[in-house]
Amino acid sequence: MIAGGMTKFVKSNFREDFRLNVKKSFDYALKDAGMSVKDIDGSVSAYFSDHLQGQLIAGAMSNDFIGLAGKPSKRIEGGGATGGLAFQTAYEEIASGNMDTCLAYGFENMSHVGTWRGNDIIALGSDANFDYPLGGFYTAYYALMATRHMYEFGTTEEQMAMVSVKNHRNAINNPFAQAPMNITVDDVLKSPVVSTPLRMLDICLMSDGAACAILASEEVAKSFSGKPVLISAIGSSSDTMRLADRPFGDVPLLPNENSAMYRGLKYPGVHSFRAGRLAAKMAYDRIGIKNPEKEIDFAELYDAYTSAEIQAYEDMGFCPYGKGGKFIEEGNPELDGSLPVNMEGGLQASGHAIGATGIMQAVYAFWQLQGSMQKHMGNGKFQVKNPSRGLIHSHAGTGAYEAVTIMEAV
Repeated sequence: MIAGGMTKFVKSNFREDFRLNVKKSFDYALKDAGMSVKDIDGSVSAYFSDHLQGQLIAGAMSNDFIGLAGKPSKRIEGGGATGGLAFQTAYEEIASGNMDTCLAYGFENMSHVGTWRGNDIIALGSDANFDYPLGGFYTAYYALMATRHMYEFGTTEEQMAMVSVKNHRNAINNPFAQAPMNITVDDVLKSPVVSTPLRMLDICLMSDGAACAILASEEVAKSFSGKPVLISAIGSSSDTMRLADRPFGDVPLLPNENSAMYRGLKYPGVHSFRAGRLAAKMAYDRIGIKNPEKEIDFAELYDAYTSAEIQAYEDMGFCPYGKGGKFIEEGNPELDGSLPVNMEGGLQASGHAIGATGIMQAVYAFWQLQGSMQKHMGNGKFQVKNPSRGLIHSHAGTGAYEAVTIMEAV
């Protein structure tokens, strides 16, 4: 990766459509790398929903608007993992030799429909013949999973609230974030219940925005960046759409785990995301990571719900299954903790413009590994000290798609 850019994620941006948002993020990245449109060989576009845009083939329209018409392009869609999967697809374009430079960009204008209609559209990311007709909205699905995690492992509402407090506080000095706030655990617990045990401040916001990443081959990268970042491994997996269809089996163990740790645990049940663990394991295996808690310096995790961030700690192997609540309680994912997570606010506070989100995570990780937070954010408050390896994690539906990418300073 040699450059990245994004717009501020906002609510109800009716003055700028998706094409202009894409152009703003692309122009930012081009300027940072000293590149022009002619230096880009092709692109991968990422957006979740034609319904939200009110437009089919919006990727082609965006390519035209930013000057890439006539060059290879494809669209990726994978629910909440759309941006992360598109980022990996751009990597594959480079790794295959198909391109020397590739733009991955994502966007969503979610507030162009009302909140209820937006939730209705997102709910189509469940089984439209089974879950959806029963009145399933995603907050209800995640509330079910959070309840099971609490039952299985003793996770508490207070521990989930700590995720919200951390991420909103982290975003206070982030100029791109939608919802920076200085809140307390008590504030979270007193916010309105949406679906027990999840409250308003346990849930991310719908956003309008765009983000982009420019990837290049090793040889070409040297021409445009003095500090490129290596994408050292990618991993992805999938699972059944319906939670009840997921068969029980053994936990896919990481090298620092053993089967005795999980004796008697019904896995994955509805408390954990098997595809997330498999995606992480694939990435770790490809570069020989034995203990992710010790070998990953920071992570950008999917936290559309506070419970999902706690589940991701475990799926990524940052702590054993069942210990995610303790992981946040002990301060490990804080900026000054042993493994900082979502240092700029995550989805909870930075926002969730679905197609852009996974690429937003990549841009933040890129800036962290470059040590350029001061340059891009206007302050160095988010900068992790001397990071060498970061992880980004994208997640779709109730874990039907998962993508994990490892990035390293070079």
